[in-house]
Amino acid sequence: MSFGLDEDRIAIREMAQGFAAEHIAPHALDWDRDKTFPVETLRAAAALGMAGIYVREDLGGSGLSRLDATLIFEALSTGCPTVAAFLSIHNMCAWMIDAYGDDDQRRRWIPSLMGMERIASYCLTEPGSGSDAAALRTRAERDGDHYVLTGEKQFISGAGASDLYVCMVRTGEAGPAGISAIVVEKGTPGLSFGADERKMGWNAQPTRAVRFDGCRVPVANRLGAEGQGFRIAMSGLDGGRLNIAACSLGGAQAALDKALAYMGDRRAFGAKLTDFQALQFRLADMATSLEVSRTFLRHAASALDAKDPAATQLCAMAKRHVTDAAFAVANDALQLHGGYGYLAEYGVEKIVRDLRVHQILEGTNEIMRVIIARAVTGDRR
Repeated sequence: MSFGLDEDRIAIREMAQGFAAEHIAPHALDWDRDKTFPVETLRAAAALGMAGIYVREDLGGSGLSRLDATLIFEALSTGCPTVAAFLSIHNMCAWMIDAYGDDDQRRRWIPSLMGMERIASYCLTEPGSGSDAAALRTRAERDGDHYVLTGEKQFISGAGASDLYVCMVRTGEAGPAGISAIVVEKGTPGLSFGADERKMGWNAQPTRAVRFDGCRVPVANRLGAEGQGFRIAMSGLDGGRLNIAACSLGGAQAALDKALAYMGDRRAFGAKLTDFQALQFRLADMATSLEVSRTFLRHAASALDAKDPAATQLCAMAKRHVTDAAFAVANDALQLHGGYGYLAEYGVEKIVRDLRVHQILEGTNEIMRVIIARAVTGDRR
């Protein structure tokens, strides 16, 4: 399979690279320091079609592929992985509504999501169920034409700032068959948010708990049938894993580029750092690691586009491999800067902090290994 990019895909990548260079990278360190959520920048990205990359075109989506999405998120992440990752979450929520919503739901929510007049967050993880998502406890009891939600979601990106929350809740029995997907709108009575979390990285987006205390949501806000929520969640995560891998790749590429620039200027023992063979070998390994990751990520994205039966396994492999490799490259880039790499103004330590969480979210890399192991051993549990 060839992953050479045609003219259209090259143009898409260059558009996203240009946006990142002009609108994201110059502000990334300030946003990180001040914990600024750059909503207007996100809306500017949305105006270029980046809020509904693989949403159908009839209501304003871009109608592009998962492979196209990886090109976009990699490019945006060279400016700031945190901003690109939040845009990925918004895209995943919009796609879930587009793919599983009925005509009324799509008309009600998709147009405003495409311009990010409304911003969306995804609510799956709970205080007692992270990796074991099927054990979630947030309850939705039917009461006439409403559900009454009770429970709490944890580590929710955009919580408090977003306008729509795509939530996985329990409407039935224990286990995955009892989970349904419901969209909760900001301002619904009984919906509240915890305090802003103090985090290692990802400071350019808010992270808070989402709480439901007798929160009444119309049954008309349910996506798909009762009991379909876990399947919706898992199908969304296949693409989400590709996107977060792409965000890692872009961040690591930016870190490598910073290291190359620094080493070309810095002199030690009478020579540029780039003249030392040991450091050249380190750079060669870093560049190779990123290119291998990029190639496999595009392979997995193409499999998801083609609805390959092995797509879920390949997406898990890509997420595991790329996020681990990208973090290692970013960490090596910091080391190559010496003490300067530890200073905020050089921008490398921010990338290291931001990329670390990519090995945890969208399913930890340990869970990716579980998915892969089950696939290769034929274990269908």
